[in-house]
Amino acid sequence: MRTFSLLKGQPVYDQNDGSKIGEICDLCLTNNGMVKGLLVKKGVLFKQTFFLAIDKVASFGWDGIMINGLNQMEKIKTDPEYTFAHQHSINGKMLISTSGESLGLLQDVYFLEEKGTIVGYEITDGFFTDISEGKQVINPEIPPTIGEDAIIVDVK
Repeated sequence: MRTFSLLKGQPVYDQNDGSKIGEICDLCLTNNGMVKGLLVKKGVLFKQTFFLAIDKVASFGWDGIMINGLNQMEKIKTDPEYTFAHQHSINGKMLISTSGESLGLLQDVYFLEEKGTIVGYEITDGFFTDISEGKQVINPEIPPTIGEDAIIVDVK
């Protein structure tokens, strides 16, 4: 399990020849809170963004991601349903419980790399609250509903 903030910026390597392909720049998410894949920036001067399905990743390391060749990545044909930080971003969205209680603003996600399942949402109530009370993590038991204005989670 890791957070997106730890994954962002990590290099992607081709394990067949050891070449660096690009860097992770975002997560692609479905509207029920599953990680569908990763967005990888590739190139030196003219960077292009490619989609890498979560099941095409050979291994997730602490210092890089390994894949089996460039053919594992594909050009983005349509915009993803949701991303963490780019188009249709969920970063900074309000988390609301199914009982209507405001929980805070989304700051990071915890997910299982192998399955692509988000298991926790790190929220913030502001800088001073984070310092005085620490970060809060919401662990819903069922997948959330990601909407245009908020993320609805079932918390007990």
